[in-house]
Amino acid sequence: MALPKLALVHGFSWRHWRGDLLGGLTAAVVALPLALAFGNAALGPGGAIYGLYGAIITGFLAALFGGTPAQVTGPTGPMSVTVAGVIGTLAAVGISRELGSNELLPLVMGAVLIGGLIQILMGVLRLGRYITLVPYSVVSGFMSGIGVIILCLQIGPLLGIKTQGGVITSLGTVFGQFNPNTAALLVGALTLAVVFLTPKRISTWVPSPLIALVVITPLSMLLFQDGIPRIGTIPEGGLNFSLPNLKDHFPVLLRAGLVLAVLGAIDSLLTSLVADNISQTRHHSNRELIGQGIANSVAGLFNGLPGAGATMRTVINIKSGGRTPLSGMAHSVFLLVLLLGAGPLAESIPESLLAGILIKVGLDIIDWGFLLRAHRLSIKTALVMWGVLLMTVFWDLIGAVLVGMFVANLLTIESITTHQLESMSSEDSSQLDQEEKRLLDRCGDALMLFRLEGPLSFGAAKGISERMTQIRQYKILLLDVTDVPHLGITATLAIERMVEEAEHHERQVLIAGANTKVKARLEQFRIQELTGSRREALTYAAQELDPH
Repeated sequence: MALPKLALVHGFSWRHWRGDLLGGLTAAVVALPLALAFGNAALGPGGAIYGLYGAIITGFLAALFGGTPAQVTGPTGPMSVTVAGVIGTLAAVGISRELGSNELLPLVMGAVLIGGLIQILMGVLRLGRYITLVPYSVVSGFMSGIGVIILCLQIGPLLGIKTQGGVITSLGTVFGQFNPNTAALLVGALTLAVVFLTPKRISTWVPSPLIALVVITPLSMLLFQDGIPRIGTIPEGGLNFSLPNLKDHFPVLLRAGLVLAVLGAIDSLLTSLVADNISQTRHHSNRELIGQGIANSVAGLFNGLPGAGATMRTVINIKSGGRTPLSGMAHSVFLLVLLLGAGPLAESIPESLLAGILIKVGLDIIDWGFLLRAHRLSIKTALVMWGVLLMTVFWDLIGAVLVGMFVANLLTIESITTHQLESMSSEDSSQLDQEEKRLLDRCGDALMLFRLEGPLSFGAAKGISERMTQIRQYKILLLDVTDVPHLGITATLAIERMVEEAEHHERQVLIAGANTKVKARLEQFRIQELTGSRREALTYAAQELDPH
């Protein structure tokens, strides 16, 4: 009997169930140590298990309701860094950083719930296609900044030094109270050795973070029974439903939720593009946002760390055979089984072990390939990237992205404008055929030919006007818009001023080559000097200037 198809699940099919189960199992093996590490990094001591709760909830629901068939969702570097930032902000208004205070966790989960609801709204408003329009220099600088933050925040735990707060505060604590725990440092060093030195032929089958978790944890219990920071007692009530606190400090939670929503959207949709390239499929961006929003909203109701599309886990899932949402759902089910069967064992995991795993993650997140050669490709691009990186690390995550996008778009407009202005020349006849060149030569200096190209940006408008004020010695102005597919309001206003300026000096104006859209826009501005093709306009001008 054929198995029923889940029509409501994007890309679901039972045809690949064997590959999906294998891919889900492999992704779960990779996700287990990362989820614990991200939970510990985001929420501090006692928070590792909430990372695992988040991986289970977001992984299942994002696969079920999302728009990228083989994507695996779970806690990621940007999301855990943001949650850590929320805790720092709450601490600044007098909220204890300790999870056991019964005050912190409901507030953090309030921010997670709000972030999920905002993501749902983003999907409903069909904003998905705009998320991936962020310039690469901004994305590279932001992701590299996240990697640097993770590295800085894990130096303390790697050395066995308890730290809190952001990058500056954490590093200040490490260097101001430098008293490394020898046992923690040894465990961290062993972890780094495992994750960096495990041969690829082995890590292909068993991920190096899992090897470190399984081998070094019991070894640390044997060698250092006391005196080393560990995850500790797993809090009760983990996956039980609990209402987050949305009443207290709502402005702080709303801003944090917005940051989580935007970062999660960028992270997830970039991973969706990676998944498309590998699996030769096509994701549905708005549906993916809705799925991620549902997943994070529910995670906030069950004390789970927020998640996003996880690139490494998604790639491993696809390469292991995962093709449909069943793989992401299976990944969560396997994690749930591991939680139920091995939960008590997680209490003995050293914090420095998780720090070692995260240091490897942080180094992998940094875009080394682009970072090291950006200055050779473009100084402006390199400045944008480094600016975003530094603002991400030392200022604000969303602020860094917004400022970076603003500057990058200004530079893009400047580049387009420069190209457009360079193409506007009466002496450039490279686009004219032989007959048109002959007609242009007949007209001589009495004809001013302005050849406009491409969709004119508003930056070109000022340049057009400036050039008009510099040239007075002509009798006929010919504006060639043959290669202009679209006219914006500002560029049309500039053309209107050109026409008025020419007519004020008693010069004749011809506008040639306008397509239907451009002609309609010019007519909206009551610009009537429209002729036919460029050749027709040149023929008319030659006859007017040389009637014999």
